[in-house]
Amino acid sequence: MGMQLRISYHHHLHHSRSISPRARTSSPHNYGIVASSNVGAPLWDTWKPDKASSAPSLSDIIWPSAGAFAAMAILGRIDELLRPKGISMTIAPLGAVCAVLFATPTSPGARKYNVFMSQIGCAAIGVVALSVLGPGWVARSCALAASIAFMIYTRSTHPPAASLPILFIDGAKLHHLSFGYALFPGAAGCIILCLIQAMVLHLKDNFKF
Repeated sequence: MGMQLRISYHHHLHHSRSISPRARTSSPHNYGIVASSNVGAPLWDTWKPDKASSAPSLSDIIWPSAGAFAAMAILGRIDELLRPKGISMTIAPLGAVCAVLFATPTSPGARKYNVFMSQIGCAAIGVVALSVLGPGWVARSCALAASIAFMIYTRSTHPPAASLPILFIDGAKLHHLSFGYALFPGAAGCIILCLIQAMVLHLKDNFKF
């Protein structure tokens, strides 16, 4: 009996020595499973500012705000030229696009692929939903669900685009655009906003205060 215990002990000691320190520290049999940093965090933490982020500088506030002002001013001027045709570039989703492009330029939603893929795809979904289901809550619900599925499938999540189908379904003055709505005013407006974003990023990098 004593001999068996000694043999078992020596076998276990030899086995533990043969394992690298990294393997021993990562093994759940020795130290347990390491919990995620999010587990056990108070639910109200998500209602507070990110502790890891530093306070923004004045230039980080001024330049994005100035870019948003310039964007709406330019789109407003274009509206004056398009007024005889009864269409407008200053649609609400483009205001949300400004927030994404100017305030969070490094976020996934600000990627140019995400912006244009989702803007075009979701707008087209709104046209299809209205054509098949007519106006009403059923069309809005189906169009929104299809838009989210489209953005996930194409890996082009861009939150402002989800409002485009609802805007088209509820906006009678846009119905005459039909599938042209997939390019105008959403995608066309985003081209202008992306150009302004490039200027805003240049100013933020080179003129700090």
